[in-house]
This record gives sequence, structure tokens and C-alpha cells, in this order.
Amino acid sequence: MYYRKFNDYLKEKYGGRVQKIAIDAGFTCPNRDGSKAAGGCTFCNNQSFSPYAMTKQTVKDQIEKSMEFYKNKFKNVKGFLAYFQAFTNTYAPVEKLKEVYDQAMSYPEVIGMSIGTRPDCVPEEVLDLIASYTVEKPEVWVEYGLQTAHFRTLRNINRAHGVSDFVDAVLRTKKRSGIKICAHVILGLPGEDYEDMMETAKLIAALPIDGIKIHPLHIVKHTAMEKQYYKGEIKELDLKEYAKLAVDFLSHLPKDIIVHRITGEASEDELIAPYWCSPKYKMEVLKAIEEEFKLRNATKNLKVLV
Repeated sequence: MYYRKFNDYLKEKYGGRVQKIAIDAGFTCPNRDGSKAAGGCTFCNNQSFSPYAMTKQTVKDQIEKSMEFYKNKFKNVKGFLAYFQAFTNTYAPVEKLKEVYDQAMSYPEVIGMSIGTRPDCVPEEVLDLIASYTVEKPEVWVEYGLQTAHFRTLRNINRAHGVSDFVDAVLRTKKRSGIKICAHVILGLPGEDYEDMMETAKLIAALPIDGIKIHPLHIVKHTAMEKQYYKGEIKELDLKEYAKLAVDFLSHLPKDIIVHRITGEASEDELIAPYWCSPKYKMEVLKAIEEEFKLRNATKNLKVLV
């Protein structure tokens, strides 16, 4: 095994398949509503990756419909993980957050939750609230969008936060026992070279982070990057290049870090480039990464999990 997969981790811990349920709880972002910036991240179109984004279905409806769907699709589902995916899921008053989190965690089949957010949107009272859920359901993750360890890139993609915000959020989160941290990064961001991307890996490795999501940059419709792409300002990665980058990135990380994702896709209706970031090419991408791992292993140039 070349890296520790999130699905395998869950199967080992819970004795079978644990299915994530993507939820849009109706939140927004501080770089959308004007409190920090406007327009959102230049790469962001939540509808391209979150099935319920902007649908205005209730959290209850989203959970119950998803549970029914997955129970019919898979024979041996041991539980569900409520995944607050769309936009910034700690960006609300604590009372509102508690109402939403309580609703998701009230189902016996839900073994925990994963909360996608920004590192500048986790005040102490929110972290205390999240930590409180680990007493009864210890599978609680906070997923922080870092994307890159370079402030110039964060500024250029309109993240409206700094690397210091990420480091601060990780260290404050880890003061609470029980919360696990997953970091999101994007490889291939405009203006970054190989050394820049590996520096991001080294920052992740230096911090108490439990999991990682690695995405290739892909251009989707209705984003600022769409305009940049058509102007020729963004170079897209090819598949072999990405496979090498992903393997190099992981080689810098602790061998026990849990890999939640090692690629990313957008629906064909929303995707502009590269073509292989479509769901129908996902297995091809994973195969290319596995082949790169095998090649490195053959030349003894890789840290391999055993």
C-alpha cells in the first residue's frame, strides 16, 4: 500500500463501509459577502463539486435522501459521515452552528461529521462547540482550506486569508482533544513552480495534521479562472505531470497521514479543463498515480507504507 486511504481507515475502524453525505447548510463565505473580499476564490464554483450546493433543501432532507440512496446502492453500509461541504461551514453564530450540527448528529446511523471551512473562521467558541461532539461520536474532522503555503498565491486567487491564519487555526484546534484535521491543497495554481508546491507539502508535514486532500487545479465555468484560462494566463497540468506531482507531494508527508482525496473532479457540464478532471476519468487518474508509485518503488525512491 503506497498511502493510507481514508476509506480504508474508516473500514478498519468501523468494520465496513462508511459513506460521506455531502451537505449544503446554507452558509456563505467572508470573501463572498464583502466582510473580507468579494467574488469568492477565483477557482470556486461550489455547484461543480457539491451535489446539494444552492439547492435550498433542508439539512434533514439532504441527510435522509442520501442515506436512503446509499443504503439501496451498497449492501454493507456501517454508517454515515455528515460532510458539511459547500462554502464556509463555521461562518455563522454559534447558536446557528449548534442547531445545524445537532440536526446532523442526531441520526444513530451518523457516526460523526466533517466540517469544511476556512482557517480564519474558527473562533474559540466554535472550536469548543465542535470539540463537544467528540464525546459521543469521536469521528469529527475539521477540513481547512489552505490550498498553498504561499501568500502571494493566496492573494492572487482571492483567498483573503494568510498562511499564518492556517497555522494558527491548526494549533488552536489541536488544543482540543478529539478533533481531527484535514488540510486541502491544490497543485498547479497559477504562478507556482515545483519547489513552491513541495514547500506546501513541507508546511503540512511540520504541523499536527491528520489528513490531506490533494486536488489538481481544474478550471470550471462561472469562475474568475475561466476568464484567465481563455486569456492564456493559466497553464493546465497534464495527467502524467500531475501523477508525478502528487507522488512527490506525498513523499514529503508523514507515512501515517490519511489521504482523503488524491484527485478532484467537476461535472462535465461545469468542467472546462483539463479533460481528465471529469468523473469518467477518475480511475484513469488513480491508475496513473499508482503506476508512478510503482515506478518509484522499483527504483527505491519512495517511502512506501507496509
